[in-house]
Amino acid sequence: MLEIGSVVDGKYKILNKVGQGGMSVVYLAMNEKANKQWAIKELRKDGRQEFQVVKQGLIIETDMLKKLEHPHLPSIVDVIDHDETFLIVMDYIEGNTLLDTVKEYGAQPQEQVIAWSKQLCDVLQYLHTRKPPIIYRDMKPANIMLKPDGNVMLIDFGTAREYKNNRIEDTTCLGTQGYAAPEQFGGQGQTDARTDVYCLGATMYHLVTGHNPAKPPYEMYPIRHWNEALSSGLEEIILKCTMRNPDDRYQDCNEVLYALEHYNELDIEYKRRQKRHVIEFMLSAVLTVVFFGIAIFGHFHTQQLLSQTYESYMERAAQSTNDEDYLKYIKDAVDLDASRADAFLALLEHYRHDGFFLREEAEDITRLVNENNGRMKADKAGYADFAYNMGAAYWYEYSNDGENYTSMIPQATQWFSQVEEVEEKGVSNRAKYQNAMTYRDIGNNRSKLNQNTDQMGDGEISFAEYWAGFVDLYQSEMVNEVTRLYIYKDIVTNIFNYASEFQNAGIEEETITAMLADIQAQVEKTPADAANAAQSRLIDYLNENIPRAESAILAAFGSP
Repeated sequence: MLEIGSVVDGKYKILNKVGQGGMSVVYLAMNEKANKQWAIKELRKDGRQEFQVVKQGLIIETDMLKKLEHPHLPSIVDVIDHDETFLIVMDYIEGNTLLDTVKEYGAQPQEQVIAWSKQLCDVLQYLHTRKPPIIYRDMKPANIMLKPDGNVMLIDFGTAREYKNNRIEDTTCLGTQGYAAPEQFGGQGQTDARTDVYCLGATMYHLVTGHNPAKPPYEMYPIRHWNEALSSGLEEIILKCTMRNPDDRYQDCNEVLYALEHYNELDIEYKRRQKRHVIEFMLSAVLTVVFFGIAIFGHFHTQQLLSQTYESYMERAAQSTNDEDYLKYIKDAVDLDASRADAFLALLEHYRHDGFFLREEAEDITRLVNENNGRMKADKAGYADFAYNMGAAYWYEYSNDGENYTSMIPQATQWFSQVEEVEEKGVSNRAKYQNAMTYRDIGNNRSKLNQNTDQMGDGEISFAEYWAGFVDLYQSEMVNEVTRLYIYKDIVTNIFNYASEFQNAGIEEETITAMLADIQAQVEKTPADAANAAQSRLIDYLNENIPRAESAILAAFGSP
């Protein structure tokens, strides 16, 4: 075991032990240089024969988490592998598990359980929409941390797996009895998103009733069996989530989220009221015909009024003289209609106007998108523009106290991957879509260059394809002056770093030299703009580094 007060890997000081399992111990550690606390999970060999099996499972878990970024998931920051021990450094999540909460306080308030469940729907839907989808498979109160701010975090990915399209069924039966879906015990096909829907239903049952389905009587009764004051609508949702046949459940977590947002409409009393309303409606059918024209007019008038109010918020934001008012009006517009991309695009442009995309700005706009459950995707053309601009912001302008921007290439690549080719009112975004796919391919190769390829299993990249991506960006006509300078910076930097690799990949010296010379000529023709700090910084960088790239070419090709 690690000693309290010892320093791991020269930077993590062990403060105290915060948890222990069968083969692992979790410590609270402090990175004193960064003044930040982390959790360190230690797996020790200690003569155990199953060490390698458990270690391999942890490696799979960490590799999976490294690829994910979501406000309700912890981040992995470091992996330290020694002969006798295996350490994982991750976000320290302050708080207790929901299991501890139920043990201490009993059944939780219905509205609180619904709020937590909505957050869990959001993170599960995020996992299920990865490529390939990730099936969590072990949702239960013990694997959900409740933070002091009231939000929850999903932890322990030891049983998660990627969904395989060509697999008939899972090879291993994993999950916690009582919470696990029937198909998790084998012989009923492959686990999928509906498996997590079942586990989520069992978790809601435990939280709202206080009765653990993994303990006697080993059965999930309708929740009002335990408490008649609970909502019959919530009862119906939990019953549907936990149907034995996956086809009878909600088919994805978005359906569960929608049901939770409208659970009152499923209540028996609500349905009775609706039935009475139907009868009243039938009695007033004649009057409805008379007033049909008025209703049509009223509907379009309401829609027009909503649109005018939305535009009014956007106009007030544009006229704001301080950030506080600007953000208020933008978020008012989003609250009014989150299916339009205009407000999200305006906020992103506001954050980028100074040439920097700060970490807190990235977190703020990501949180705004997540809070509205991606409803902006209904505006296909607008969402494509937003995804493209988010990718560009992460790629070129991200800044966090001097953090190397290449560390955000995976986030940029993820956004570029979401750009779809769409046509709106006869106008196609094909050029932007092709650019996005080029960025995506370059980003995937860049990520491989920045990773330990032996551990990640990605293999060698094709430097010919890598170079071709830069050629495509270089020839793109769909960029502004500053973005073109950013592209030049990318090309010059990569020539300096990988001139030898490009030479080995068959790229001719004349091709690289000609591109570099043209970049030099374009930079000389671009006057420094005192009003544009980003442009000035880029020109200074290019003037300083083009000669270094030229020297790298000479060294790679053996020219005198």
